[in-house]
Amino acid sequence: MAKMVKICCIGAGYVGGPTMAVIALKCPSIEVAVVDISVSRITAWNSDQLPIYEPGLDEVVKQCRGKNLFFSTDVEKHIAEADIIFVSVNTPTKTRGLGAGKAADLTYWESAARMIADVSRSNKIVVEKSTVPVKTAEAIEKILTHNSKGINYQILSNPEFLAEGTAIEDLFKPDRVLIGGRETPDGQKAIKALKDVYAHWVPEERIICTNLWSAELSKLAANAFLAQRISSVNAMSALCEATGADVSEVSHAVGKDTRIGHKFLNASVGFGGSCFQKDILNLVYICECNGLPEVANYWKQVIKVNDYQKNRFVNQVVSSMFNTVSGKKIAIFGFAFKKDTGDTRETPAIDVCKGLLGDKALLSIYDPQVTEDQIQRDLSMNKFEWDHPVHLQPMSPTSMKQVSVVWDPYEAAKNSHGLCILTEWDEFKTLDYQRIYDNMPKPAFVFDGRNIVNPQKLREIGFIVYSIGKPLDSWLKDMPAVA
Repeated sequence: MAKMVKICCIGAGYVGGPTMAVIALKCPSIEVAVVDISVSRITAWNSDQLPIYEPGLDEVVKQCRGKNLFFSTDVEKHIAEADIIFVSVNTPTKTRGLGAGKAADLTYWESAARMIADVSRSNKIVVEKSTVPVKTAEAIEKILTHNSKGINYQILSNPEFLAEGTAIEDLFKPDRVLIGGRETPDGQKAIKALKDVYAHWVPEERIICTNLWSAELSKLAANAFLAQRISSVNAMSALCEATGADVSEVSHAVGKDTRIGHKFLNASVGFGGSCFQKDILNLVYICECNGLPEVANYWKQVIKVNDYQKNRFVNQVVSSMFNTVSGKKIAIFGFAFKKDTGDTRETPAIDVCKGLLGDKALLSIYDPQVTEDQIQRDLSMNKFEWDHPVHLQPMSPTSMKQVSVVWDPYEAAKNSHGLCILTEWDEFKTLDYQRIYDNMPKPAFVFDGRNIVNPQKLREIGFIVYSIGKPLDSWLKDMPAVA
């Protein structure tokens, strides 16, 4: 009988945890270990309170944990025993030094590679699973081959395409699984070994095998294209407001064109999430490094429009309220970057809240999944810091006196001059807005950053409503715009 295949994943985060849990579930004959140096994180994975919230994740983990799925801090043991090693560590944007604000920081990647070189006694297939820039695989390969002690390493790139909130579903039924490797016979053999793992549940025609660089670039390109669609529709939303068009009608009409399709055409306060901005900055940096400034500038615009959209939203709030929000209570509905996740990485809510705080507003924030600690941390951190290890982040955040976090939307809205909807949680559609209106000083404003409430109904109650990309209330038209 063939020996049991062992997989080890370095990094127990948003990617490693769910991916390995699903591999364990779908491949009962494979032993899967997820390792991390963070004791608290591994403890959480072994408890009833998993460190991340993802619909369906609990069931998968509970079914496999202790059978063929293990979470451990014994990094060296599991690396030494594994046949296939997934590296799923963080690749944050550099905050200082060469390429600061654009280049990926490969510190954690490199230390993982050196660890593999140190403890390996048998041939390994090393799979890069983080969103890393092109040519990481080559750097890792160099480290491993220069320290090889006669061991054969094959490097594969297997970028993840998970969307938060639907990660488990995405893993069960992926659009495609991408595996990049060397064109050598050994490289092809390694590709086949990883393909065989996924083939337990993914149809053959959905597993795409390419060379290393194609796989790595495809990941950055996919995110850049998605973000570009959002920035395109957000740019149109500004024009719609200026002309009296309705962006929902425009995007519906545009999306009916089968070549374009309807997905990712919802205008909003802006895109967020841990990857879009990071991957585009990375793409920009790679273009610059390869002497392609025109291409770099093209992709930079996608981020610029996103920043513009967030600023526009803040300006709309301030200018509607007689050009000042100083000392006024404003309710923030939703802080996560999208519904059905507790994730706040790069959420547009951060910049919107900071913009309002800058004008001395008092914020009362409600989100069904995000903790007060997380919100305080996000609002007191500098750009890009969130993605670096906790011990390098500011210690217990200076809790902002102007910010309160509450667990009830009605409490958040009580006595507020306006409310901003920043995440499209379903529950916001069904709140009793009459009750909310009755407990607010007048004029009472709703600024819908996700276009989920019915502006007509709210206006009938008495609200002054701003929806992104929709014809403006006469009130908003009369207000002087903030320069």
